[in-house]
Amino acid sequence: MTVTELSQQRIPRHIAVIMDGNGRWAKSRGMPRTDGHRRGIDALKRTVEAAGDLGVEYLTLFGFSSENWKRPSGEVDDLMWLLRRFLQSETARMHENNVRIRVIGDRSSFSKDIVALIENSEQMTAGNDRLHLTAALSYGGRQEIVTAVRALAEDVAASKLTPKAIDEAAFEGYLATADIPDPDLLIRTSGEQRISNFLLWQIAYTELVFSDVLWPDFDRGHLESAIQEYNGRERRFGAVAG
Repeated sequence: MTVTELSQQRIPRHIAVIMDGNGRWAKSRGMPRTDGHRRGIDALKRTVEAAGDLGVEYLTLFGFSSENWKRPSGEVDDLMWLLRRFLQSETARMHENNVRIRVIGDRSSFSKDIVALIENSEQMTAGNDRLHLTAALSYGGRQEIVTAVRALAEDVAASKLTPKAIDEAAFEGYLATADIPDPDLLIRTSGEQRISNFLLWQIAYTELVFSDVLWPDFDRGHLESAIQEYNGRERRFGAVAG
């Protein structure tokens, strides 16, 4: 896509990505899965840079699901090592590029040092506003909804909220994404066509684009192609087309 063509596109305000295919990328090359995850980090960096350059305001990346803890312990250990390395090496650079980092998901399963690194990244970048980068780690959409319902029920029990006051807007205030707009576009790589328990509430009217490219090979061109496909859609939000 040329610069002129891109300038004529509607850039989604919020793009969410299910980063899938690291293991298959490595297997197809006779390499260990860890190498696929390492190359996946490179794709993540490219995507963050491209999204910022294109004017995307919010980018949410599904990095590690609550179900991924069931993977072999060696692979989980490698993923945790990569997470530590990323937070240690990339936070300052993203801060310099005016990127805000936040993490959603259950932090209780992470080691104390990783939680500390996450908190440091969030605190260091809290004032940035060029690109809001949200990493979904140890995250599950159903888990998020149950957590929100529990907090809402506690407030009702404490008379902080009446049942009649509960509507969609009130409920959204209890989600981990309370101050983030719903995604306009969701991209899933690797050819799989599933949501995989990601942002179940938030993607009710999101446009879905499924790409055959494996995540380690994903680059700016693939992101631009997804945006181009998004621009070919008519978003009606349940209404009749104009």
